[in-house]
Amino acid sequence: MEPQDIKIKIMAWFGLSRPPFHTVGVLPFLLGTFLAWKFDGTFNALIFFLGTSAVILIMLSTYHSGEYSDHMEDIISKRLFNNRFAGGSGVIPSGIISRQVPLWTSIITFVIAGIIGVVLQFFLETGSYTLLLGCLGALPGFFYSTRPVRLVERGVGEIFIGFCYGWLPVASAFYIQKGYIDPVINWMSVPIAMTIINVILLNEFPDYTADLSVGKNNMLVRLGKRDGGAAYILFSIIACVAMFLSIGAGVPVKVLYVYLPVLALSASLVWMVLKKKYENPQTLEILCGLNIVVNLGTTIAYIFAFI
Repeated sequence: MEPQDIKIKIMAWFGLSRPPFHTVGVLPFLLGTFLAWKFDGTFNALIFFLGTSAVILIMLSTYHSGEYSDHMEDIISKRLFNNRFAGGSGVIPSGIISRQVPLWTSIITFVIAGIIGVVLQFFLETGSYTLLLGCLGALPGFFYSTRPVRLVERGVGEIFIGFCYGWLPVASAFYIQKGYIDPVINWMSVPIAMTIINVILLNEFPDYTADLSVGKNNMLVRLGKRDGGAAYILFSIIACVAMFLSIGAGVPVKVLYVYLPVLALSASLVWMVLKKKYENPQTLEILCGLNIVVNLGTTIAYIFAFI
């Protein structure tokens, strides 16, 4: 292969795997690990490395299975809007990588993540619920787009995403270090979960026409844009209320130093959705990007609170 061809292949794999989007899973896992260390100094570097690797592999499995299963609607979506936050990576429609490749890589990464789970539970003795917690993330991730389960078409896929990117990574990271789950994590996970649900929901707006045309009955298709916008606003309100409730549950009040700017950004996005600014494709792409900032900022606020 020519150097230019190699570069194209590498960039295609980079796009297919979406490393920037791994932050929404890795950062909550870091939060859980940090809490375990902060509470009484517990930290095992090998467990952290293997756990983080498993999280990344599960996300790779999720993203690659989605590239394979959402092939048709991604083609339509990219043709209509070409939003960088929706419609897949665009690698498969380009023909640079065969469509069958992400199917096999999704299975391989799923299996490797499972092997890591076995090592953690039975060799590093991280707790009897380690594999269960891993399966709670890996199975909904793989079957989010994969038939015959295909959670994304059942109107509950977004809720599973909220669980898998909200409570699960924080609780799992804490558990494999400590062997139990502190109750404060249950409170902290709600704002993270609500904001990641909103990330998925808003990213469905550019895909709405494509998803509708192929019968992909996700939350937005079922609700329609108007009610989908109302759901977005509701989830934002729940996230805000839950953040303040988590302070009463044991989170240091200095979480607000970071969260208040995030809240201001979230409020501006709510206003934009209320005004239906999502009808403009260029504005919608900006909203999708800022929406991810709200999610990451919420997790960072919790990390800062315990420093």
